[in-house]
Amino acid sequence: METKDIRWEQRFSNFKKALAKLGEVAAGKDLAGLSDLEKEGMIQRFEYTFELAWKTLQDLFEHKGYKDITGPNPVLEQALKDGYIADERLWRNMKKSCELTSHTYNSDTANDIATNIVDVYYLLFTKLEQRLDEERGAGKQSTIFE
Repeated sequence: METKDIRWEQRFSNFKKALAKLGEVAAGKDLAGLSDLEKEGMIQRFEYTFELAWKTLQDLFEHKGYKDITGPNPVLEQALKDGYIADERLWRNMKKSCELTSHTYNSDTANDIATNIVDVYYLLFTKLEQRLDEERGAGKQSTIFE
């Protein structure tokens, strides 16, 4: 039996691993209890989790036959249209936060982003994970041998 190699599912697997790592420091945490080094680590984990989130969606859209949807802005727009994500304002804020962390360092900005990771962004990622789990499950058909 031949197994079809689906890129979006591979990327999704990496996204889930990254999200789990982010969750180790972000889920239900009080920022006051984190050192500066832990906050910086959380922000870095946020950066690569965001990157994997939109790239997973990009690969999914390609798998579904969409053409020329590349880059975070077009991918997020399509994800909103297709119902993979909700709340455009929060996703745009998340993208902006990611851009700010990779181009400049300011402790106030870093603290604001860390707060948003714990209070907002981590939850958005987990909702996306749930939605993509549903998508992956819907695309698989079971047989009498499974």
